[in-house]
Amino acid sequence: MKRYVNTIIRKKDQNNEYGERVGTVNAYRTTLYAPVQESNNDVFVVTQEGDRLDQLAFLYYGDQSYWWFIARTNNLVTMNVPAGTSLRIPPDPAGATDL
Repeated sequence: MKRYVNTIIRKKDQNNEYGERVGTVNAYRTTLYAPVQESNNDVFVVTQEGDRLDQLAFLYYGDQSYWWFIARTNNLVTMNVPAGTSLRIPPDPAGATDL
């Protein structure tokens, strides 16, 4: 499942500084995801210098776009992680479902 597939998008009027409507823009709602439950099949890794979440996602899932799933599972906000960080990698990104 891709990250924003269930994000609600609505059109919103865009006004200029005089309050006149000049067009519309997309307004994206926040997508909330269910917590990732721990599993006996989770893989735990300790990062080394130069490791990034996109590389780990490609290694474990075959798709680097799932880096956000590893980040969310480990309460991270960036793709770069310091060396020595212990990460939990769920066995399947199918748990990346929204609420």
